[in-house]
Amino acid sequence: MALQKIKLSRRFELKELPTSISQLTTLQKLNLSGFLKLKELPTSIGELMALQKLDLSWCCKLKELPTSISHLTALQELKLYECSKLKKLPKSIGKLTGLQKLYLFQCYELKELLTSIGQWMTLQKLKLSYCTELKELPISIGQLMTLQKLYLFQCCELKELPTSIGQLMALRLYKS
Repeated sequence: MALQKIKLSRRFELKELPTSISQLTTLQKLNLSGFLKLKELPTSIGELMALQKLDLSWCCKLKELPTSISHLTALQELKLYECSKLKKLPKSIGKLTGLQKLYLFQCYELKELLTSIGQWMTLQKLKLSYCTELKELPISIGQLMTLQKLYLFQCCELKELPTSIGQLMALRLYKS
């Protein structure tokens, strides 16, 4: 029987993942929440072709995701709670066309969402909470026809929504 799930949460002192993680070809769920000292992910993470859920919550020192994350075509859920040093998402992230849920919570230094998010044709839930430096949402958000839930809590710099948001017939908007 092949390994399908790894949960290594709760504040381990791990600073990096081994590149050999790519050998776990049947892995579907990877939970690394609470790795307070993890600064980066190996590019080999993009070789986890069966990965459906990736939880990097409370990886407070994580500044960016590798561009190879775009190879995770089976990825459905990405959690980035309290990745407070995360400055940007890679441009290639739009290639995650199977993504259904994206959680960006307390990503204080995140300044923008890329226009490539318009390629996420299966996205149902987008949670942007306490992204205090986020100034605008891309116009391409209007292309997310399956988007049902958009959470915008304490995104203090976000002054207006793009007009394209009116095209989202499945959307229920939450704003505090």
